[in-house]
Amino acid sequence: MEWETVIGLETHVELATRTKIFCSCTTEFGGAANTHCCPVCTGMPGTLPVLNKKVLEYAVKTSLALNCEVTRYSKFDRKNYFYPDLPKAYQISQLYLPIGRDGKVPIKVGSEEKVIRIHELHMEEDAGKLVHDNWIDQTRADYNRCGVPLVEIVTEPDFRTADEVIAYLEKLRSTLTYLGVSDCKMQEGSLRCDVNLSVRPKGSSEFGTRTEMKNLNSFKAIARAIRYEARRQQELIELDHKRVIQETRRWDENKDASFSMRSKENAQDYRYFPEPDIPPVELSESYLSEVKAGLPEMAEAKQARYISAFGLPAYDAGLLTETRELADFFEETVALGADPKETAHWIMADLLRLLKEQGLEVKEMLFAPETLAAIIQMVADGKLNRGTASKVFEAVFAENADPVAYVKEHGLEQIQDTGLVESTVADILAANPGQVTEYRAGKEKLFGFFVGQCMRALRGKADPKAVNEVLKKQLKG
Repeated sequence: MEWETVIGLETHVELATRTKIFCSCTTEFGGAANTHCCPVCTGMPGTLPVLNKKVLEYAVKTSLALNCEVTRYSKFDRKNYFYPDLPKAYQISQLYLPIGRDGKVPIKVGSEEKVIRIHELHMEEDAGKLVHDNWIDQTRADYNRCGVPLVEIVTEPDFRTADEVIAYLEKLRSTLTYLGVSDCKMQEGSLRCDVNLSVRPKGSSEFGTRTEMKNLNSFKAIARAIRYEARRQQELIELDHKRVIQETRRWDENKDASFSMRSKENAQDYRYFPEPDIPPVELSESYLSEVKAGLPEMAEAKQARYISAFGLPAYDAGLLTETRELADFFEETVALGADPKETAHWIMADLLRLLKEQGLEVKEMLFAPETLAAIIQMVADGKLNRGTASKVFEAVFAENADPVAYVKEHGLEQIQDTGLVESTVADILAANPGQVTEYRAGKEKLFGFFVGQCMRALRGKADPKAVNEVLKKQLKG
């Protein structure tokens, strides 16, 4: 039998606000256990939550960017469950009137385009974290994460493959980081994804019984988990003649398998009811217009502009807009007068290589657009050849040293004396008469040998184009 996999995602995104959703505690990652919490986020009796208006702004921005219909009148609800990582035994979330509904996200997998529907987007608070210590055989609770603001983005069951899921998550991460609403660092839990998956016979319109997989902390793990779970369900039905149980499963990256955690709860199991301590949120049209006006240019729009305005190839434009920080670096360098195509070349050939080698992100480096613009200008003015400029780039990258001063200090400025170039070429040819004879007899590959000898004699400071021209002239005899 041929099977079809049906997938829906629930993506939890930690918002990049300085303080938590209902109190003034910091949202900073890390810190000693239970030092970033207060009576409000730990649910002490008599405390009252107050909605952080920045959380609302970020949730509305995200809803607009994902083409959702923003709910003008929304409310918070209590979701009751008794887990040790939730000290007040309920979570403040949105069930009945979420902030965003009915969105859509276009994705592309290879040459295939598809639209993923967003069922809803809602605000809620994060829970704490349980730390398992095998050495002392104890589980301890760290409540620092309690109350960190989240938006949960719930899709319709529109995915059919792991590749579609990864394309959607990459698009989602790009959108959120361009908006500046989250850093989306999966290793820090800023972007967490639960996968709801079922299988059904190909051509069937009925959904199978779904499972929910948690503990997925990388795109690679998500793809592997989807393929494993789809295969597990198919074999359960086809080979073992058993039915799939609706349950929550935990993905174990080390064992490359998922394991049952608990039976899957439904909405009624959480006994939702309206949150009595937080008033409804009413949004005016002027507020929505203000938020919409503040949305940044997104990656797709930048790509189209780079292609049309700067004449960049689509591949280059796509690479430069992978992150907002890289696109900003490119644009700031061009704004300083650097040629767009030259800037793109230096970023893709040298900057990205050095970032990868040093394990840095663009926002972590010291290297500035002004420094790159100065290097590009020196090449354009004939003061540096490309080979030397690349060495200068690497030398000044780490500390963002002044490239002009570095070139002067190390005597790297390109030789402008054409007479010196001509005499050097003549000396090289005179020192290698055999190779000259072979070249003139038709062994043209020796031309590279002569270029190398000349550049070495001139300590790499000559213009390769000028050396080539003089060599061709003198080799003709």
